[in-house]
Amino acid sequence: MATGQLFSKTTQALFYNFKQLPIQRMLDFDFLCGRETPSVAGIINPGSEGFQKLFFGQEEIAIPVHSTIEAASAAHPTADVFINFASFRSAAASSMAALKQPTIRVVAIIAEGVPESDTKQLIAYAKANNKVVIGPATVGGIQAGAFRIGDTAGTIDNIIQCKLYRPGSVGFVSKSGGMSNEMYNTIARVTDGIYEGIAIGGDVFPGSTLSDHVLRFNNIPQVKLIVVLGELGGRDEYSLVEALKQGKINKPVVAWVSGTCARLFKSEVQFGHAGAKSGGELESAQAKNQALQDAGAVVPTSYEAFEGAIKETFQKLVDAGKIAPLKEVTPPQIPEDLNTAIKSGKVRAPTHIISTISDDRGEEPCYAGVAMSSIIEQGLGVGDVISLLWFKRSLPRYCARFIEICIMLCADHGPCVSGAHNTIVTARAGKDLVSSLVSGLLTIGPRFGGAIDDAARYFKDAYDRGLTPYEFVESMKKKGIRVPGIVFPIFCSEFCLFGLYAMYVYRIKRGDNRDKRVELLQRYARENFPSVKYMEYAVEVETYTLSKANNLVLNVDGAIGSLFLDLLAGSGMFTKPEIDEIVGIGYLNGLFVLARSIGLIGHTFDQKRLKQPLYRHPWEDVLYTK
Repeated sequence: MATGQLFSKTTQALFYNFKQLPIQRMLDFDFLCGRETPSVAGIINPGSEGFQKLFFGQEEIAIPVHSTIEAASAAHPTADVFINFASFRSAAASSMAALKQPTIRVVAIIAEGVPESDTKQLIAYAKANNKVVIGPATVGGIQAGAFRIGDTAGTIDNIIQCKLYRPGSVGFVSKSGGMSNEMYNTIARVTDGIYEGIAIGGDVFPGSTLSDHVLRFNNIPQVKLIVVLGELGGRDEYSLVEALKQGKINKPVVAWVSGTCARLFKSEVQFGHAGAKSGGELESAQAKNQALQDAGAVVPTSYEAFEGAIKETFQKLVDAGKIAPLKEVTPPQIPEDLNTAIKSGKVRAPTHIISTISDDRGEEPCYAGVAMSSIIEQGLGVGDVISLLWFKRSLPRYCARFIEICIMLCADHGPCVSGAHNTIVTARAGKDLVSSLVSGLLTIGPRFGGAIDDAARYFKDAYDRGLTPYEFVESMKKKGIRVPGIVFPIFCSEFCLFGLYAMYVYRIKRGDNRDKRVELLQRYARENFPSVKYMEYAVEVETYTLSKANNLVLNVDGAIGSLFLDLLAGSGMFTKPEIDEIVGIGYLNGLFVLARSIGLIGHTFDQKRLKQPLYRHPWEDVLYTK
């Protein structure tokens, strides 16, 4: 057993079995005491390596995490305290492994219920190698203003109230960790505070005894008064009695052994600790208190008188000039964790991400405030879900159905359009589904699939300004802008694979052979929409462009764009600024992206099933020019 001080302001520890809260409490105590270096040098978490972020005051630090005790000891040779938060099943083995490390001097075992045979082996090894074991079943210990083991002394508020942020003159040792916290407070009220406090643990065979620590305190010059709190059961206190009788302790000792009430029970009583068990007369609290008093310790008549006895003994030392008054210091303010401060209402913090369309904090997800179960029970469809997530409101059923029709009609456009082509090439190159899909989606733009928004913008602007189809088309021509939503052969050839689809549109889709998809959309709108003014305007524009050329027909982009304007305006659920915002942001192209994703995923699966290698496509005739 060590004969002097166990800890100092530079002591560092290895923490076994990662527990964030106790480690953070140790670091907060470090900051409170003005330590320059964190008391936790490394963390041992079997099977894990890396770093763990924690706070040292306001500064965020990274503490190394090691997978083995041996690796941690080698990496941190100055860390001589091992704090073991392992379960009772593995605490003995890990503690023995730590004791065998030449750098480890003190082992604190927090677990309760460690097998007694294992504890005896640890005690024997520690004594043979001049090492210290605190516990098992201990909360640990503390050196005021210097070092703290885990959760010792409780919250920061309690530590400040007990003045543990700076050293006092009292050495305190107890079996009980819970009573240690109480006694720290008691001692702070009637003395200048704790210098060092240790809870040896409540098991039958603790790694170190009350007398071990009392003898240490006797050799520490800063300790002027020793306070001991024992309990019934066992005979540990008698070793302290012998040390007092032999004159090994020359400092005043104030002691009390709790459990005097055991005599009131007719049968043997087991208190909270494994070692606190009323046995024979020698193990009773009364016998131990009497023996301590006979040996020269100051023993009060009851626990209630314990505080007064400590105060009186301390005051005698002050009057004799053996204890000089301490200059009080103001500890720094420990920054409060943000989550704790928010819960207590002390701070308000802006959110990093805001979502107004969905919420999963309740028993079930909600879309725009509508519970998922309600969506299913009402038989709502994909269009309804899109209306909730995109527009944050439940649109009338005819609107939701129109959205679904648009998705069905735009799901695919054959393998030759650039989006499908890119997806096919990527899939045949062996890439995964997401990569293949994204390669196709990234092709969507103003010249492929992105004309819905532009068609809506230009048709809306022209109609709202009262332009005739002639004025609209000619003004666009003067600006050098093709009318979105009207098929132009050269425009088609720019976004279709080497013009093949452009040839299809140019030769087949004409004024006398309209796009069937456009006809279906227009028919549905005329039968279900309250108003189709924007669509009719688009048809008038088409009539004018057809007078120029028989292939300048309204395509599906133009039909969807103009009809969506009618949906927004005719439903009565959107204000004019909202409609302008929807068109401006690009909501409508979202329909094409969503729809085309279905087809592109299909092309990916199709190519995966075909398992064809990436050869040249038969239509890849490229003209090379200098």
